[in-house]
Amino acid sequence: MGNRRRSRELALQAFFDIEMSKDDSDERIELFCRNFSPSEKVLPFFLKLVKGVIDTRSEIDLLIERYSDNWKICRMSKVDRSIIRMAVYELLYCDDIPPKVTINEAIDIGKKFGTEESGAFINGILDSIRMDIEKQEKDL
Repeated sequence: MGNRRRSRELALQAFFDIEMSKDDSDERIELFCRNFSPSEKVLPFFLKLVKGVIDTRSEIDLLIERYSDNWKICRMSKVDRSIIRMAVYELLYCDDIPPKVTINEAIDIGKKFGTEESGAFINGILDSIRMDIEKQEKDL
């Protein structure tokens, strides 16, 4: 498994911990890292994802709700919601990662940690967001 994949999977676990504890403080993230010991190769991208999603969650959630037909973000499973948030963060703020890679990684992680429907659900929302982002970039 690649370092970025491991970072994403650890970030998913951290998001689950954050949601369950209702604590997204730096201290909580440090506690998570002490318990799960991300390697030096995994840690930078892990922290970028976790802190980035926390810092931009309101913006990300608005975007997700706009593209999730008939699904309020609070009704999504914690796993699917966390994966989608992480992928939207990558789509918006990680220019070094091709959008299709981000989406494929999210789908694969959704299949691994979510339900049978997670892959298709995640793909539908992320692909719609990706197309809109690309359209906006072309319009500029």
